[in-house]
Amino acid sequence: MKLYFAPNTRAERTAWLLNELGLDYELERYKLGDKAMRSPEFLAVNPNGRVPVLDDGNVRITESTAIAQYLVARYGEGRLAPPVDSPDFPVYLQWLHYAEGMLMGPIGNYVVEAVLLPPDRRSEVHAKRALKLLGNLLKAVDTHLADKDYLAGEFTAADTVTGHACVISEQIGSQLSELHNVAAYLERLKARPALQKVFALRS
Repeated sequence: MKLYFAPNTRAERTAWLLNELGLDYELERYKLGDKAMRSPEFLAVNPNGRVPVLDDGNVRITESTAIAQYLVARYGEGRLAPPVDSPDFPVYLQWLHYAEGMLMGPIGNYVVEAVLLPPDRRSEVHAKRALKLLGNLLKAVDTHLADKDYLAGEFTAADTVTGHACVISEQIGSQLSELHNVAAYLERLKARPALQKVFALRS
């Protein structure tokens, strides 16, 4: 199994889940914005020039949330997702997809405006607007976590996806001072050895 990976990208979600599942995998490493990801060789792997990409035998899959569903279905053996007949299952699905449906839009907008664009093309107004929207969208996560430690009760793949988006939200400067449940949730996530291994890949 091979993971095409760059730190501080959605590929961290995949590495985290692979670690939680105890699966062995090879890393092909890139940097965020790496020109090598626009090479003909990489575009043959993923025409979008993005990571993650997961190769598992003759399977190649590129969307991080789809990769999460694939890995849990293929290798979970009852772990990291509730049974389909459990009342927690629809909750799990909702929060598995919340990151892409809600959080990653403003995160992406902020990163473009504050990091990726040349300084003379950046917009502080747009960056602040993205952070404000992100903060509003994190309130739903905070409310949901009021009476639970993880998004679907027990720790699941939803936490490696939407939880990772919460980690990135904190890193880019989203204010969590009034989001006490999210702040506590992040401390629980960052204490997990599987995520600590991912953080080690940033250096």
